[in-house]
Amino acid sequence: MADILAVDDDSEILKVIKKALEKEGHLVTCCSDIAELNKEKLTVYDLLLLDVMMPKVDGFTFCREIRQMVDCPIIFITGKTMDRDLEMGFASGGDDYLKKPFSIVELRARVAAHLRRQVREYHAKIISGSLYFDLSGKTLFMDGEPVKLTKSEYEICEFLVQNKGQVFSLEQIVEKVFGYDSESDSSVIREHIKNIRAKLKKCGESPIETVWGIGYKWK
Repeated sequence: MADILAVDDDSEILKVIKKALEKEGHLVTCCSDIAELNKEKLTVYDLLLLDVMMPKVDGFTFCREIRQMVDCPIIFITGKTMDRDLEMGFASGGDDYLKKPFSIVELRARVAAHLRRQVREYHAKIISGSLYFDLSGKTLFMDGEPVKLTKSEYEICEFLVQNKGQVFSLEQIVEKVFGYDSESDSSVIREHIKNIRAKLKKCGESPIETVWGIGYKWK
């Protein structure tokens, strides 16, 4: 079951989408007024269906505004399928489109395909606020731009974010990240964390919290 948000100013289209996808076992939230959406809460959804032609904000513009916050697939619902329109849609961060009028079969098939891909890719990435961890590429991104971390700095960040909220002593971080036989010591970890904080602070982020007398945690 997936949590899906459908945004369209046409209430009849929303009824069709809701009925079709709920029969597949999904939880579907419908919205006809894009201004009512709280952008910060969009991360709870597994997939977004987004109309392009809306009266207040068009779908392409809205997609660009939320793309750094929302990592789930976004499928445009549109009657605009000229090459230039499709190029604009994909450039704004969309993953696919449904051409109006669309069939129930196509709707279900496209949604299912993107949800399957999302499940396959989930293990290879972690999102934390505006930070994006590409686990396979061992790279940390901030607002789409790579953060220049050393290998050790990245490994520390990845370990902490994978155990978000848990507090680890310097000794535990040495053991978990570099191994029991590592020549690194607590002072090395302390210096790495100092450097990590300085680099992330430049990006406007400070996710590593000191728990005095114990160690560090990823907030």
